[in-house]
Parts: sequence; C-alpha cells; structure tokens
Amino acid sequence: MTNSTQPHTQATQHASESRVFYGVARQRFVAGALLFLFGLIALMGIITAEAFYPGYNAGVQEISDLGATRPPNSVILQPSASIFNTTMMVSGVLVLAATYFVHQAFRDRVVTIALGLLGLGVLGVGVFDGSEAPMHGMFALLTFFSGAVSAVVAFRVIETPFKYLSAAIGGFVLLLLGSLIVLGLLGIPHPLAFLGMGGVERYVAYPTLLWTLGFGGYLMAPVPEQDAV
Repeated sequence: MTNSTQPHTQATQHASESRVFYGVARQRFVAGALLFLFGLIALMGIITAEAFYPGYNAGVQEISDLGATRPPNSVILQPSASIFNTTMMVSGVLVLAATYFVHQAFRDRVVTIALGLLGLGVLGVGVFDGSEAPMHGMFALLTFFSGAVSAVVAFRVIETPFKYLSAAIGGFVLLLLGSLIVLGLLGIPHPLAFLGMGGVERYVAYPTLLWTLGFGGYLMAPVPEQDAV
C-alpha cells in the first residue's frame, strides 16, 4: 500500500510545483512586459511631444516644460501638453500594474515599495503638470529618487550579472541627484552645468527609463524552473 501511494504523492507534489513554476513565470513575464512598455511609451511620448513643441531646446528646457512651464506665467502648448501629460499618466499606471506582478513573483517588499513609488511619482507628474507648484515638483523628485532606488534594490531579485549594471545605474542617478542638491544649496556650479538644466535632467531621467527596458527584458526571459519557484 505504501509503495503504491508514494508515486501518487510524488506526482501530486510535482504537479503542484509545476503550477507554482508556471504561475511565477507568467507573473514575471507580465511584469517585464509592463515595465518594458513603460520605458518605451515614456521615451516615445517625450520624443513626440518635443516634435510638436515649436523651438523646443532639450538642453535649456526641462522635460516637464512639455506639459507646462513653471509658474508664474506658465506656458502650455498643444498638442505637446496633452501628449506629454497623457503619456505620463499611462506610464504611471503601467508601472503600478507591473509593481503588483513583481510583488506576486518575488514577494520582496523593498522592491515592491520602490517600484510602487516610481509608478506613483510618474502618475503624479502627469496629473499635476509643471504649472501646478509645488505638487509637480514633489512628484518629479519622487520619480527621480524612486526610479534610482528601484534600480539599486532590483539587485535583490536579479540573478544574472545584469544585477551589477542595475545597481550601478541606480547608484549613478542617486549620486547625481545628491550632488545637484548639495552643490545647489552651497551655491557651487555643478560639473555638468554645461549641459544646461534640460540636459542635466535627462542625465537623471533617461538612465532610469533605459533601465526599465533592460529589467523588463530580463523578467520576460525564460528562467530555469528552480529559479522561479
């Protein structure tokens, strides 16, 4: 009797493990696809908004100027403003949705919180355009910092050498943000000031967007069964 039930028990256990494996693999893939779409849509949305903005200078003007310039006397140009703000709102929702699937796949609260704050920040940038101070600035800072932190803490769940590049990208952005704040408070010109305000901001924002493309691709890649359960 024992010998006949043991294979049945093993088969049941194997079937259960297989269901867990495919469930986690599916969650990883969906999370990766959503993050990849976020990076792609955000970049293409910014490029498209720039194309419709007369005389836009990426070195002088901030990214958020595409939605609205800072008050007072904020300038809002259409269709650039609608394109940019809609892109940010859609992007924020994509990251928040990806956060859910990342949490389901890894159950890592640190990564979940960092990505969730990134999604919230991006969504807030779209909801509160550049004319709405101080809300827009607060959400923009949240986006920059949480994006960099997300790249750093993703080290905890990435199991390939890409984790070192991920941490390096996040560390670079955090270092750049810290130096901008500290040197700004001290009244000392930043070494990258020659890029212009828009150029420096892109050095902060674009590495994170490119990282999400890489992290999304990593999550969509097939994984050995022992790594997914």
